[in-house]
Amino acid sequence: MSEFRKVLAASELPPGKALSVDFAGERVALFNVAGRIYAIGDACTHRGGSLSEGSVEGTEVTCPLHGAVFDLATGEAKGPPASVERGEIRLDG
Repeated sequence: MSEFRKVLAASELPPGKALSVDFAGERVALFNVAGRIYAIGDACTHRGGSLSEGSVEGTEVTCPLHGAVFDLATGEAKGPPASVERGEIRLDG
């Protein structure tokens, strides 16, 4: 079973916003899309662009450096030039 650690209160990430947090020594991008929180690695694997600074449309984020698109629900890259890893999150109360 995975150990969960609190990184912020849900109220700190209002709908339509994204931010980057440090989690276990890694930068994680958090996105609030219509009240649902998504978490993926913040660094685009192509050139390290901060995904939390990218543009979000629906459940996709576009890297601000070279336009790689990632699915926030699955963590999958929608096409080149990059890929991203996905992890589990849990929201409490």
